[in-house]
Amino acid sequence: MSDIVDELTWRGLIAHHTDLDELRKALDSGPVTLYCGFDPTAPGLHIGNLVQVLTVRRFQLAGHRPIGVVGGATGLIGDPSGKSAERTLNSREVVAEWVERIRGEVSRFLDLDPAAPNGGIIVSNLEWTEPLSTIDFLREIGKHFSVNRMLDREVVKARLETTGISYTEFSYQILQSMDYLELYRRYGCTLQIGGSDQWGNLTAGVGLIRSADGGSVHALATPLITKADGTKYGKSEGGAIWLSADLMSPYAFYQFWLNVEDAGVGNLLRVFTFRTQEEIIALEEATRERPAARAAQRVLAQDLTTLVHGGDECERVIAASRALFGQGSLEELAPATLAAALAEVRPFQLPAGPGESLPPVANLMASAGVVPSVSAARRAIAEGGAYLNNERVTEADAAPSLQDLLHGRFLVLRRGKRTVGAVEVMPG
Repeated sequence: MSDIVDELTWRGLIAHHTDLDELRKALDSGPVTLYCGFDPTAPGLHIGNLVQVLTVRRFQLAGHRPIGVVGGATGLIGDPSGKSAERTLNSREVVAEWVERIRGEVSRFLDLDPAAPNGGIIVSNLEWTEPLSTIDFLREIGKHFSVNRMLDREVVKARLETTGISYTEFSYQILQSMDYLELYRRYGCTLQIGGSDQWGNLTAGVGLIRSADGGSVHALATPLITKADGTKYGKSEGGAIWLSADLMSPYAFYQFWLNVEDAGVGNLLRVFTFRTQEEIIALEEATRERPAARAAQRVLAQDLTTLVHGGDECERVIAASRALFGQGSLEELAPATLAAALAEVRPFQLPAGPGESLPPVANLMASAGVVPSVSAARRAIAEGGAYLNNERVTEADAAPSLQDLLHGRFLVLRRGKRTVGAVEVMPG
């Protein structure tokens, strides 16, 4: 069972660890119970969280028992890690709603079968935090923490030098450490996993268990996943790359992975897929030999979209992606799938009253940004490179009818093979 350490090592998923040799011994001795926490500070998980979820899943596939902790308590406080200013506290009602959403998202990636020998569980830390009185918290937990050591944390020092930090956020480390102690006592949990920005919190939990119960446990942190130039992944123009379909469409999710740079795709395959080392090396070689084919990106996008949104949704997304560029039927796409696909090209919104005629294709191509001007659109038509709903336009003054609207709403315009735009006809 210690092979999981080798697996994580070649995938580049180990940034920090308490003692890797001791962890190997523990893993060799039999199934280990491990946990990872997810705070409901947003309405869903993003791909930064996915690194942790999939790391936990790798441990479960290796025979170990996972616990997913949703921060019903810590989500009411907010972790100062990585934040330059105090968080805005969300209401209890909002946090409770997000707890259930995140519980459902984590559940999709782990085997929670109670009959399985390593079946996982998902719990909220509000379960053991809420009943605890302030006096008991200070006497039983707080006494094990040195304020001097807590002040030495980089995030605390940085905040003290700038905006300052409240006692609320300052005490977050104690709450997270208490989670580890509680899971150690309840379930025999001896390994906590988190991101590298959580390393101070992870080691604080290890120290609390040693101080309070004399126990020996482990912590392991995964690295921050960055692009080849060192900048962060997980942010786009609209924000985080979410795992929930209602926060980010499966089409947009697929396109994000399809468009990652060649230099970083191998690392992303290691972190986010379950492809073997041999498969990934072969895909990296294919990318070097034929970068335009984007073989590695296509595998990455397909594997992750299938993992997160399911195989059927992935097939719909791929069909939409192909259809936009003339390799399939636009009419056969579901309305939601087509709308999500076209959202990526930002359709030009055209008001039109009942029975009103639509402008010529040349004008629509210019309005949709497919070409820089109407005259350029006319040239594209004359050269045979203009398309309306994947049908070549042959007449310079051709105009679509209302019957041409896809799902009574959209027109898809294309110049050549790659430049796509859209018009959304709105009630005038």
